Amino acid sequence: MLGEVGDKWLSRLHQNVAKDLRTKGWSQTEIADTLGSTQSTISRQMQKPPTSLGASADEATIDGWGHELSLALNSMGPESRVIRQRLVVEFQFTGNNTIRYDKTLTGMDLEEGQEQRALLRRLEWAAGRLNVRRIEHSIPAVGLNIASCSKGATTSSEVAAFPGRITLVDGALRHHETPSFGSSNHLASVLLKTHSLDESKVSIINIRPPLNSDGVDIERVKKACKQLGYNFSLAPKGSVSGKESRIDILLDIGDFGWEPTMYVLAHNPLDLIDRTHQVLSAL
Repeated sequence: MLGEVGDKWLSRLHQNVAKDLRTKGWSQTEIADTLGSTQSTISRQMQKPPTSLGASADEATIDGWGHELSLALNSMGPESRVIRQRLVVEFQFTGNNTIRYDKTLTGMDLEEGQEQRALLRRLEWAAGRLNVRRIEHSIPAVGLNIASCSKGATTSSEVAAFPGRITLVDGALRHHETPSFGSSNHLASVLLKTHSLDESKVSIINIRPPLNSDGVDIERVKKACKQLGYNFSLAPKGSVSGKESRIDILLDIGDFGWEPTMYVLAHNPLDLIDRTHQVLSAL
């Protein structure tokens, strides 16, 4: 509901601004740079009729906003750059309930300490997004964990995870300590090796793979990966092969005294949870 409406508003606003600036002599490339888009996208937007918002009052509001914005941008010129954005969004629901967000965005890179704190917060959010009903039968005997690092990490001290693992207690997933750096040597090792081969992968989770009478049901895993378009690789005892440049799923079929494990990898902790839910549904 919220995303669909917001997306339509933004689409109509971009269309209006792009068309106004084009009539003022701006090139499609200049417009794309200003709107944070691409020249081909701007070209398509200008050829399409304005996105319908259903309510004429909303369309009038967005059209007026777009006109004001294009006038202001034209007065500053295409070389002007945004250095800070303040977004105020408010949703009013039935029962007199209101949610309001007032955020300032700068586009500036975080300093090292800020980046580490942000990563730890994302791990907390990711753990809270795990769906118990989907994952409860796929929690390994050694426990579940999520680990993540920043791009370019090379040592386990640069990988954050949950100390003591995430466990199922009274029908709820619990982690008894907050995430910290250097907390999971094995998961960190698998992630770092994967990251050295596929630098886009900075987050990992360990789950129990599907089993059959012979052990791990490898064909079932392959079928699920094919369905989702994920690359699949074997990782005996957590050893990652250097044959693949893109790694989405790793499977360790286990050995005597070594529990089978399936690793899901992603571009960030929140995307990791979405991928894990997709994989579990496909399995």
